[in-house]
Amino acid sequence: MKPLAAAMLLAGVLAGAQAADKIAVDVALTQATLIDVASGTRIKGHTVLLKGDTIVAVVKNAELKRYAPRKTISLPGKYLMPGLWDTHVHFGGGEALIEENKQLLPLYLAHGITTVRDCAGDLADTVLAWRQQIADGKLAGPTIFTSGPKLEGRKPMWKGTIEVGSPGEVGKALDKLQAMNVDFVKITENTMTPDTYLAALRQAKARGMRSSGHLPGQIPLARAFEAGLGTVEHQSYLLRATTPREAELVEQVVAGKLTGREVMRLSLESYDEATARRAFRHMAAQGTAVVPTLWGSRITAYLDQESHHGDDYLKYIGKGLRATYEWRVQRAAQDGPEAVALRHAIFEKSAQLLPLLAQEGVSIIAGTDAGFLNSFNYPGQALHDEIALFVRYGLTPQQALQSAVVNGPRFLGKLDRYGSIQEGKAADLLVLDADPLADVGATRKIRMVVSRGEVHDRARLDRMLEDTRRKVAENQ
Repeated sequence: MKPLAAAMLLAGVLAGAQAADKIAVDVALTQATLIDVASGTRIKGHTVLLKGDTIVAVVKNAELKRYAPRKTISLPGKYLMPGLWDTHVHFGGGEALIEENKQLLPLYLAHGITTVRDCAGDLADTVLAWRQQIADGKLAGPTIFTSGPKLEGRKPMWKGTIEVGSPGEVGKALDKLQAMNVDFVKITENTMTPDTYLAALRQAKARGMRSSGHLPGQIPLARAFEAGLGTVEHQSYLLRATTPREAELVEQVVAGKLTGREVMRLSLESYDEATARRAFRHMAAQGTAVVPTLWGSRITAYLDQESHHGDDYLKYIGKGLRATYEWRVQRAAQDGPEAVALRHAIFEKSAQLLPLLAQEGVSIIAGTDAGFLNSFNYPGQALHDEIALFVRYGLTPQQALQSAVVNGPRFLGKLDRYGSIQEGKAADLLVLDADPLADVGATRKIRMVVSRGEVHDRARLDRMLEDTRRKVAENQ
């Protein structure tokens, strides 16, 4: 063999041996600025390595040579953060709308939302099936955590519930939910008695089940916190915690002398910041968080001023789901001037509680209430609107990001898998064109989404949106 040929052969053998020594990974994301949402810091000069649906390493750029990525994506000038969570969504409207609800799944991914928490509707079995199909890689969509059917009293207004008529029936209902392997328990108060409500909280806590709920007007809020309520769904419920008159108002509700709307009005009239702060400190001490759902509340509050029937986003919402919007629209249209003014006041004061809640240590978790029935509250887009409102009403961009990245996983006990860019965490990532710590609006400037390790570049995200628009248009 000629010397040159021998040298080339030897070089090839050495190169092959060196390549064999390298650690194989699927994807390397390099050159981006990493966003640590929990600490509010920016990290430069590091590469994130993915294998399957997991981050297997975060290394300095110089250490990348130790790895053999199947695909390397260079992201200079971009910002890399964990995927967003929308922790209050709804799928529902009956079996006729299953396909329209399914079409919402890509809307979440296209807007950088890699995880959702379904807070009950009337399609529990379908959503549970989707949860498994997404986990198995058979269906494209965000990771789903779900409550399954909510717990309610006898003959409630809400469909798809487990009816619980007395404290003695709570155990059987929780058995059913545990058999369904739900991720948490949703409890509402339409027809459930206060004693049954408190029993459901206590028994769920005793079983190690996390709970979320609306709040009955017949008990002081502190009793729900002390019974183990995990999250208050909808911040307006907390207005009752801001008045020294709460005990008196509860008594009048029990006696049938006050409606919920009248309690809201009287709470606003007797608002006291010191009372609110004490209540929120107690709430935080009991471990109860809040999911404000401000964006959905704002839409309903201001329907008198803002018509959404021409919204461009409606092109992604099926006609059946759009029809469910009319329920709230028609109810709002019946309000007179005083009721409309009260709607505005309730929303504004509720939103203004955000910094007080944060200052007193209450965990604020981003969720939108998007889905059927909730008028013009659009899956995907709404979360960006929600966290923008958080900043508008007093939170910092970092606090707003924490609400959509860290606090949801914490509530579900999933911080070992979500909430940061670290070895062992889920490969659910968001690549942005701008710095979200400087401006929370940067979360809308999406360049790429990684969901369960699968890379969706901007062109693919745009195709998701277009495919959804086309499907909706075909069924008009």
